Amino acid sequence: MRIRSILAAAVTAGTLAALIPAASAQAAEYSSAVKVRGIQYDAPGPDSNSCSTGNTDEEYLTVKNYSASATVNLKGYVVKDAAGNRFAFTANHYLQPGDYIKLRGGHGTDSDAGNVVYRDNCNFLWNNDKDTIYLYKPSGARADVHSYTKTANDRDGNGYISYHS
Repeated sequence: MRIRSILAAAVTAGTLAALIPAASAQAAEYSSAVKVRGIQYDAPGPDSNSCSTGNTDEEYLTVKNYSASATVNLKGYVVKDAAGNRFAFTANHYLQPGDYIKLRGGHGTDSDAGNVVYRDNCNFLWNNDKDTIYLYKPSGARADVHSYTKTANDRDGNGYISYHS
């Protein structure tokens, strides 16, 4: 009986030890100052990815600098979805502490003053029913991640979900 108790304690300790690194990895994942603030995953109206008359610019991801003191350059950050579609920030976009930028679909003029970057792609990036948003730092480390489903996360049905308010 004593051997079983020692074995059970060892197994329990091993299980706890195995869980601790997983919890630490989860915490490290969200240690970034730059995070996803929200997503307009379903553009208002019927979806149309026509570059001239479509509404892909009404679908956007808001990325915010949650730092109280550090300015962050988004150059090198990457946004992906569950299917592997990606957008890389290839130009300098400086976010002051508390500032944000909307990554929109479609074509337009990027503007730090207007807080907007366009993907220069008229295809929708986010699924209207469910998807996962990945935000990666220039180093390749994950800065933030969120999965959503329309039924679980968008209770008012407006196509917008907030994170890290």
